Amino acid sequence: MEVLNTTKITMAWELFEAGVPKRHIAKKLGVHWETVGIWIQGIQDNGLLEFLDIYLNAKKGPRTKRQVDPILKRWVWEIREREMDCCGQKILYFLKKEHEIGLSVPKIYEILAEKYQIKSKWKKNQVRGLVPKAFKAHEVIQMDTVDFGEVFAFTGIDIFTREADVIVFPSLTSHDGLIYLETSMQRRFGGHSDLIQTDGGPEFKDEFKANVLRFTDRHRVARPYKKNEQSYIESFNRSLRKECLGWTKYRESQVDYLNNIVVNYLERYHYHRPHISLGMRPPLERI
Repeated sequence: MEVLNTTKITMAWELFEAGVPKRHIAKKLGVHWETVGIWIQGIQDNGLLEFLDIYLNAKKGPRTKRQVDPILKRWVWEIREREMDCCGQKILYFLKKEHEIGLSVPKIYEILAEKYQIKSKWKKNQVRGLVPKAFKAHEVIQMDTVDFGEVFAFTGIDIFTREADVIVFPSLTSHDGLIYLETSMQRRFGGHSDLIQTDGGPEFKDEFKANVLRFTDRHRVARPYKKNEQSYIESFNRSLRKECLGWTKYRESQVDYLNNIVVNYLERYHYHRPHISLGMRPPLERI
């Protein structure tokens, strides 16, 4: 490969001396035009033979890997643990906010890999189906429930602002769904929305279904086995498990205790935890 590149450098110089534009030279040699510019400038500064010698010597031996300050590594690891195994983008957010340090996300993951086992990247460009879109606050609210053994967390999220609400109940009935609907819509989602979307669970039928149009213009039931239609609330549910209640099975007697934990988590979620889709800002960041 080095012989091939030195040949290209020589050809680039000959074509340049013949008056061929750099972009045409790059196209002919199959390299980027900026690379051709670097070659030409190096030859003009040092001469062809000396530049080729410099080029070959620069290619010899492994390149020295850039070292990261051990203190910076410790900050990255501390933020990772403090913020409940958050992603690289969030670690970068806290580095800038707390230490005024900018670092590339790939470098952050490289630092994390020294201490933690990093999961494989999520596969992009998967078909995700139709999802209701929102262009203002309180336009689309998604609701769901999470099973925690003897108790159930009713969850909801405004897909535009990412503002969320959670209430833990000791049962999973449409009456519980109605209480959650009335409470969350009044205290969190502005009292009315253009669309409320739920799945087809029993907690969103009967009493819930009979009263939902008091708080929205339209109630949409997501298609069965199409969790991508509930992507925003499913994402929030994962965060609720990961950062707050975990995967533990709780007892019915712990409902009040769990609701107190959830209140503290929502305070952190709304005013402290950055959200990637909001430009690394918390949903209700205080100014």
